[in-house]
Amino acid sequence: MISSDSPKEASIAAIFATMSRPETALRCVESLAQQTHPPDLVVVAINDPTDGTIEALTKITDLPFRLNLHHMASNRGNAGGIEEAMEIAFHSGVDAAWILDDDSWPQKGALQAIHESGFQPEIVKHAQQLDPATSRLTWPLPFFDENRNWKLAWKPEDLPNQLVCNTTAAWTGAVITRKIYEDVGPVNGELFIRGEDEEYPWRIGKAGYRFQLVKNAIMDHPGPKNLLKWSFLGKNLFFEKKLPDWKLHYKVRNMVWLKKKQSGNLKALMMALSYLGVAILIDGPGRIPLLIRAISDGWKGKLGKIPTT
Repeated sequence: MISSDSPKEASIAAIFATMSRPETALRCVESLAQQTHPPDLVVVAINDPTDGTIEALTKITDLPFRLNLHHMASNRGNAGGIEEAMEIAFHSGVDAAWILDDDSWPQKGALQAIHESGFQPEIVKHAQQLDPATSRLTWPLPFFDENRNWKLAWKPEDLPNQLVCNTTAAWTGAVITRKIYEDVGPVNGELFIRGEDEEYPWRIGKAGYRFQLVKNAIMDHPGPKNLLKWSFLGKNLFFEKKLPDWKLHYKVRNMVWLKKKQSGNLKALMMALSYLGVAILIDGPGRIPLLIRAISDGWKGKLGKIPTT
């Protein structure tokens, strides 16, 4: 059901980026085709057009939506892929873009539930992400309780007992409306990975827009293992043990760059040192050179794809 001030039902494009995971991307497109209320358009940004993804997806027939396979000119990671896919989606004329990962697979009624929650151009509605292996939330979700105090949910039972609840941010599963996109601007593709999921929601919130979780819009999305959480300077920090070097570089680089942008040099430095200490404690001192390079790159604003990836 669309809100009374909406002249028509909102058109929504599902978008995601992928690389070297044709079977994963295929499962995502198939889950979208099985929606009780399918999207109007699906845009897949393919970072490596030679990895078999195009061949796998072009074999699908009788899709209930238009499928746009966007061949990226170069590998720009998830951030760059989403940036370009979102531009294509809005250029096509849709009212909103639904951000997915190639390994986030909406359950059949997910998009219908988002539609039924009411389309509001100034609100980012988003799905509930569940890790199929644990039935816990894929990633801890900050939300506001009835007293406007924010809390952190780790499992569905931690969330308020209501169909729609206010949250502090969202990325995977988030429906970005045209109004928000035109006001806030595109995703920063130069972040590559591990940062776009924080930077873009931060800009959206800073511009005065709100986030709401639609609890019965559910998507399966495998979560990180052995996640460590601590709080520092009012921010929740999460550490994933034994991340590959390149992923750790992007995570730390983008985190430092964003914290400097949000809170200034001193807090960015303190957070970087805190993360460095935890990383050494958990993963050992062998990663100190990598971490120092990542912190330096973030401090200098040296974004984009790193040469070793």
